[in-house]
Amino acid sequence: MRESRSGIAKFAGEDALFLALINTAIDGIMVIDEQAILQVYSPACERLFGYKPDEVLGRNVDMLMPEPYHSQHDAYLERYKSTGVPHIIGIGREVVGRRKDGSTFPMYLSVGEGTLNKHRIFVGIVSDISETRARDKHIRELQGELLHVTRMTAMGEMTSALAHELNQPLTAMLNYTSAARHMAGSFGEPGVKLLDVLNRAIDQAERAGLIIRRLRNFIEKREPNRAPEDINKAVEDAVELGMAGHRDTGVKLHLNLQRPLRTALVDKVQIQQILVNLIRNAVEAMSKSDKRDLTIATRQSGDEIEIAISDTGTGLPEEIVSRLFHPFVTTKEHGMGMGLSICRTIAEAHGGKLSLDSNTKKGATFVLRLRTPPDAEVDA
Repeated sequence: MRESRSGIAKFAGEDALFLALINTAIDGIMVIDEQAILQVYSPACERLFGYKPDEVLGRNVDMLMPEPYHSQHDAYLERYKSTGVPHIIGIGREVVGRRKDGSTFPMYLSVGEGTLNKHRIFVGIVSDISETRARDKHIRELQGELLHVTRMTAMGEMTSALAHELNQPLTAMLNYTSAARHMAGSFGEPGVKLLDVLNRAIDQAERAGLIIRRLRNFIEKREPNRAPEDINKAVEDAVELGMAGHRDTGVKLHLNLQRPLRTALVDKVQIQQILVNLIRNAVEAMSKSDKRDLTIATRQSGDEIEIAISDTGTGLPEEIVSRLFHPFVTTKEHGMGMGLSICRTIAEAHGGKLSLDSNTKKGATFVLRLRTPPDAEVDA
C-alpha cells in the first residue's frame, strides 16, 4: 500500500492484526481520508470492483461510483465536514458500485468515522447484494405467477360449481315455460301474444343453457401448460416463496432432494402452487409446537416422483381427515377450505395424486406423486 500524506497506509502496514482483518474479511473494506483519497483497499474490494490495489490507492474513491454518485461524492463529503449532518455515515444504505469494466452492481455500504494519527478517516464496509436482489426479484416473479394461477384456478372451480348449480333451476324454468306455452293455446286471441312472449323466453333460456354447457366443457377440458421440468428446482423455488415471511418463526427447514431425478412433464407454476400451499399449511400447523421441523424430500419411485412435505405440528383432527380434500373443509379459523381441494384437482389434472400419507399428534405428511415418462431426461 502507498504511503499517503496522512500516513494511514504506512500505519496499516505495520499493524498485523489490522492487515489480518482486511485480508480475510468477506465484505470489502476500504479507508479514505478527508479528501476522499483511498488509503486502504482490501482483497475483497479487489474481487468486487476488479481493480488492483495499485490502480486505486492514492486516488479518489469516486472512481468506484457510477453517476450520479461519482459527481456528488466530494460535495457530499465537504457538506458533512462543514455541517456534521450525515447522509450515509453511521447509517448505511443501498447504493451502486462501478467495476473496472464499467458494469455496475447493487451494494450495501456502511460508513464509520474515526481518527488515526490525529487525522480523520472514514471506513467503508461494502457488501455485494446482487444475489439478494436477484432472489427477491425471482420471488416477486413467482408470487405474481402463482397469484395469477391461483386466481384463475379458484375462478374455474367457482365457475364450474356455479354452472352446475344454475343448470338445475334453468332446466326447471324451461319446463315451466314450456308448460305455460302449451296452456297458452287455450286462451284464444290473448294466448297468441302470450305464446310469442313465452317462445322468446324459452329461446333465451335455451341460449343461457348453451352458454353454461360450453363454459363447463371449457373448464373441464382445460389442460395445464406442460413442459419437461426439473422437479428439484421447482421445489427449491417453491420453498423460497412458501417460506417468505416465515424465516423468523423458528422453523428448521430440512431439504432431502434425491439427485439425479427424472424430469416430469408438468405445468411448473401449478405444481409450485401445490407445494407453496402445503408449505404454508405446515408452517401454520407448527405455530404452537415446541419442535418446528419442516422436512421436504423428493425421490424417484419407479415411474413416479414423490414429493413429501412433513411437519412436526399437532396433526389434523380425525373427524375431518376423510373430508380433507373436499371443498369448504378447513381447520383454519378464517380459511375458506378451497386450498387442498384445488391442489388435488391440479395434481389429478397432471395424472398425479395428492394424499395425506401420515397423520399423528406429532405432525402430518402430505405426498404429491407425479408420473414421469420412462425415457425422461435425468437432472443431476
